[in-house]
Amino acid sequence: MAKSQGAALDRKKLMADPVMVCTIVVLIAFLTLFILYPLAILLVDSFVGDGSGFSLSVFQRIFAMPNFTRAITNTLKVGFLVGILSTVVGLLFAYVEVYVRVGRVVGGLFRVVSMLPVVSPPFVLSLSMIMLFGKAGLITRFLLGIYDNSVYGFWGIVIVQSLTFFPVCYMMLKGLLKNIDPSLEEAARDMGASRSKVFLTVTLPLLLPGLGNAFLVTFIESIADFANPMIIGGSYDTLATTIYLQITGAYDKAGAAAMAVVLLCITLLMFAVQKYYLEARTAATLTGKASRGRMLIGDRSVAVPLTILCALAAFFVIMMYLCVPIGALFPTWGYKFTPLTFKWFGQVFTRYKGLQAFRDSFVLSLISAPITALLSMIISYLVVKRKFRTRGFIEAVSMLAMAVPGTVLGVGYIRGFSGGLFHTGLLSGIYGSAAILIIVFVVRSLPTGTRSGISALRQIDKSIEESAYDMGADSFRVFMTVTLPLIKDSFLSGLVTAFVRSITAISAIILLVTPQFLLITVQINEFAEKGSYSIACAFATILIIITYGAVLLMNLFIRFFGTSRKLKEVE
Repeated sequence: MAKSQGAALDRKKLMADPVMVCTIVVLIAFLTLFILYPLAILLVDSFVGDGSGFSLSVFQRIFAMPNFTRAITNTLKVGFLVGILSTVVGLLFAYVEVYVRVGRVVGGLFRVVSMLPVVSPPFVLSLSMIMLFGKAGLITRFLLGIYDNSVYGFWGIVIVQSLTFFPVCYMMLKGLLKNIDPSLEEAARDMGASRSKVFLTVTLPLLLPGLGNAFLVTFIESIADFANPMIIGGSYDTLATTIYLQITGAYDKAGAAAMAVVLLCITLLMFAVQKYYLEARTAATLTGKASRGRMLIGDRSVAVPLTILCALAAFFVIMMYLCVPIGALFPTWGYKFTPLTFKWFGQVFTRYKGLQAFRDSFVLSLISAPITALLSMIISYLVVKRKFRTRGFIEAVSMLAMAVPGTVLGVGYIRGFSGGLFHTGLLSGIYGSAAILIIVFVVRSLPTGTRSGISALRQIDKSIEESAYDMGADSFRVFMTVTLPLIKDSFLSGLVTAFVRSITAISAIILLVTPQFLLITVQINEFAEKGSYSIACAFATILIIITYGAVLLMNLFIRFFGTSRKLKEVE
C-alpha cells in the first residue's frame, strides 16, 4: 500500500514539472525515431522487400547465396576465436598487474597498451600487419626473405582483432580482480594449496561470470567489426563486409536489410546474455572492495616468466602501433624504404584534400560530442533519480545501440530516411546531410556515456537534490546547478569519449557519407584498399595525434578543475 502511494506521489510530482515531462517526451521521440525506427524498417524490408506482401522470400533468397551462408560461418568462427584469445590474453595482463609485483616500466607498458585502442582508428593494426608481415612486408620479405606468405584471410583477421580487443578484456578483468577479497585466496594458501591450485579453485571460479562477460563483449565487437575484415580479410567474407558489398556492389537493398537482420539477431542474443545474465552474476560472485591490501607475488619463479611474457606482448602491440607513423615516412612502402621523407604528410593537405577531411571530421565530431555527453547525463539522471513508467524503455533503448553493429545501423538509416519516414518524404532532407552523420555519432556513443553517468549518479545521495527542490528549484535548475556539477568528471569523460569515438568511427558512416563530406577514417580505408599504405599511415598518424591530444587535455582539465580536485581542497 505504502509503495503504491509512493509511486503515485512520484507520478504526481512528475506531471507537475513541465520541464521534466517535455524532456521525457523529447527523449522518447528521439530514441524511437533514430534507434527503434531504423531497426523496425529493416524488419519490414526483410519480410516484404520483394513486393509480394509478407513472406520469407528475401530470407530464402539470401540463405541460398553460398557467399552469405559462408559469411555467417566465417563470422561465428572469427568471433569465437577472437573472444577466447582476447579474454585469455586480457586475463593474463590483468592478473600480472593485480597479483604480481612489476616494475614501473612494465606498468607503464600496460597503461600504454590499454590506451592505444581508445585513441586510434579501429583498423590501424590491419595496416601494420600488412606492412610488417604482408607479401611486401618489412619483416617477412626484406628481413626474412619470405615471398609466398599472406596475412590476408582468417588468421589475419583473428590476430588483428585479438590485438585490438584484448585491452578491453584487460580493463574489465583488472577491476574484477581488484575487487576480490585477498583473504579468500590467503586462506587457501594457509591450508597448503599451491598458487596454481588457488588460482584454479578460488580465483577462477569467482572470475567465471566476468570472463564470460568479457568473452561476449569481445565476441560482439568482433562480429560487428567492419574495417579490419575489409582491409585484411581478402576473400574471407564476414557478415559486416558482405552486407556492405551487397548494398554498394549488388545494389540489393532488400537483401542487405535481411542480412543486417541476421547479424542484428546474433548480436542482440549475445548482448541479452551479457547484459541480463552475466552482469548480474558477476556482481553476486564478488565480495566487494578488498578489505586490505593484497600481498603481491614476489617469487621470481612466478613473477619473472609472467612479467616477461606480458612485456613482450605489450612491446609487440606498441611496435605495431609505432609502425603507422614510421610507415608514413617511407618513400614507397614495399619497394623503397630510404631516405625517410615527410612528403606524405605534406601531400595529405596539398594533394589528397586532407584539410577538408580533417575539418569535416573535426567539426562533425565536435558538434556531436557535447550533444552526446548532455543526452547521456540526462538519460542517466532520469534512470537513477526519477521514477516513471517509461524509465525502463528509455534505459533499454539507449543501451540498445551498443548491440547494434554499425553496418546494420547504416543500412537501417538508408532504408528508413532515404525516402523519408515510412517513404512519405518527411525528414528525407536529413539523408545525405551533415545532420544524419551527427545523429549516427550521437547514437553510437550514447551507451558508453550513459553507463558512465549511471555509475556516477548512483554515488550521489538523493538528499542533496531534495534540499534544492525544497528551496523551490525546478528539475532543470536542480540538474544544471546541483547534479551536473557533481558528475562533472563523468560528463567531461563522456564528452571526450564521444569525440574520440566519433572521429574514429567508420562502420556506420561509410554507408551514409556522401561526396559532399570527406571523413578521415573513410579516406584511410580508401587508401588502404588501394595499397597506398604510406599516405594511409600519414592520415592515421595525424588522427592518432588529434585523439590522443584530446584525451590528454581531458585528463589535465579533470586534474585541475574536476570534482575530485575540489574535494581534495575541501579535505
